[in-house]
Amino acid sequence: MKILIISRIDDQDALAYTSSLAGSLRDRGHDVQFEKSTAECLGVDGVSADDVDADLVVVVGGDGSVLLTVQRMKRQVPLLGINWGEVGFLTSIEPEEALPFFSTCGDGFSVESRMRISLLDNGRVIGTALNEALIVTRRPAKMLRFSIAVDGEVTEEFRADGLLVSTPTGSTAYAMSAGGPIVDPRIEGFLIVPLAPFMLSSRPHFISCDRTLEIHLEDAKPAQLVIDGQRTLNLGKEAGIEIRKSDDPALFVDTGANFFRKVDSKLRRL
Repeated sequence: MKILIISRIDDQDALAYTSSLAGSLRDRGHDVQFEKSTAECLGVDGVSADDVDADLVVVVGGDGSVLLTVQRMKRQVPLLGINWGEVGFLTSIEPEEALPFFSTCGDGFSVESRMRISLLDNGRVIGTALNEALIVTRRPAKMLRFSIAVDGEVTEEFRADGLLVSTPTGSTAYAMSAGGPIVDPRIEGFLIVPLAPFMLSSRPHFISCDRTLEIHLEDAKPAQLVIDGQRTLNLGKEAGIEIRKSDDPALFVDTGANFFRKVDSKLRRL
C-alpha cells in the first residue's frame, strides 16, 4: 500500500514518532513517503500533499493538521488521523493504536465519507470547508446584519457578532462552542449558528442540504470569511454567499469507533 505521512512540524516528539512509524510500516512492506515540510524536518526527500499519489494519507497531529491536509489535497484520498493534539475530534486513533490497526487492516480498510460545503460568490466557488465557514467583521466589537434565504425566500434577519455555517462534522468544533448542537455526521445538512446575536430569538438552525441556502450581509461594514480556520478572504460590503453541498467529500478511514462514544470521551478531556 502506498502511504503518505504528514506530521505536525512544531513538535519534535511528533516528528520522532512519525519517523519511527514510517520505519515500522516499511518493514511491513508498505511504500511510505513523507510530505515535503515533514520530510525537510526529518532531513529526507518528500513529495507535495497537493497532488497526492497514494492509497492512504496518515496525519500525525491535531484537528488543525487534518483540516489543513484536507484543504491542500486537490483530490481527496482516504485519511487516517493519529491524535497528537489537544482533543482531536477529526483524528481516529491514538499513537499507540496505529501499529495494531495496520496489523489488523492489512491492505484494506473501510472508508467513511464526510460532507463538505462549497462557498460560492456569483456562481464562482471561492472555497470548500470540512468543518465550517465563519463570517465576522474586520472591525472588532462591531456587529453585522445578516439575512438568510432558504429556497430563494428570506427566512430570517438578525444582527450578530458573526455567523457560522457548519457541516455535521464541524458541529463538534467552533459551532459547539457557540451553542450549536452535536450532529450525527451521517446526516447531511447545513448548520447555521449566529455568534452572540443581538436578539435571543436568533437560534441555530439545521437545514437540509437539498435546499438552496444563501447568506447575505445587509451591512456596509467590511467583513471576512474564514474557511476551516485555514484560509481568510475579505468580503465586499453587502456581500452574498451561496452554500452548497460539495461534490467532493472528505474521506476518512473507518476504524470502527462509535461516533457518540468517541465524542463523549473527547469532551471529558475538555
